[in-house]
Amino acid sequence: MRVVVITGLSGAGKSEAIKSLEDIGYFCIDNLPPELIRKLAELFSQSDRTVNRIALVVDVRAGASLSDALADLEELRRIAADFTILFLDASDETLLRRFKETRRRHPLGSEGGILEGIRRERQLLAAIKSASDQVIDTSGITSRQLRNRLVELFSEDARFDTFSITVVSFGFKYGIPLDADLVFDCRFLPNPYWVESLKPMQGTDPEVREYVLKWPVTKEYIERLKDLLEFLVPNYIEEGRSHLIIGIGCTGGRHRSVVLAEEIVSHLTHLGYSAGLEHRDMSAN
Repeated sequence: MRVVVITGLSGAGKSEAIKSLEDIGYFCIDNLPPELIRKLAELFSQSDRTVNRIALVVDVRAGASLSDALADLEELRRIAADFTILFLDASDETLLRRFKETRRRHPLGSEGGILEGIRRERQLLAAIKSASDQVIDTSGITSRQLRNRLVELFSEDARFDTFSITVVSFGFKYGIPLDADLVFDCRFLPNPYWVESLKPMQGTDPEVREYVLKWPVTKEYIERLKDLLEFLVPNYIEEGRSHLIIGIGCTGGRHRSVVLAEEIVSHLTHLGYSAGLEHRDMSAN
């Protein structure tokens, strides 16, 4: 079992960190009271370990019970095969600027200003910071850079584990998928619908597949799509996206788009990406 405990100063990036770990497959619990850490350790030590990657956020929102957190975390360390305390830090100036930009109230700022709250928080978290396995100063980095750093540290496959693709074949007459990020039109390709023997079949049938793929225009279109996606997908990953939905449409979503969607998924899988396939309208008409 792999456990990552995220802690650190308010405004240093804990929310971004927990979202990043969730995207790469961690079971995430935010704002866990320290008194429940030991119970959580007992629960997972007795389970069948179907959940094998867990991320917890423990910080000053725990209040007075924070003082007992270290002992409870050590108990969790004893049970977990792979255990990391990650502390996110930033300069006072950076934290002050972030709070002013977001207009959020510091959790310890009720008895003073933001800067006083930051200083009190540093004192309360000093012992946990000293016991941390990883300390990341986020003062000079962007959210995307922090995300990339966390993927490097905690993903089994830093390149692809955080990113997945779904290719959806559809019929334009039923509407474009509302959640599609990219949409490609293949209605200009020769249509099996007008071949009497192929009309009742679907794009998953070998006869339809052979018909669609035999035309030079189809072959060229597929190659151009592959080249375009080989360029686009790494840039989506670099931008910080965790999921991409690609729509490929023909008139009814039964023949041409099905064949092309399967070709594209096969190519993306060959490149090493996690690619899923959905034929939205194949059985609709």
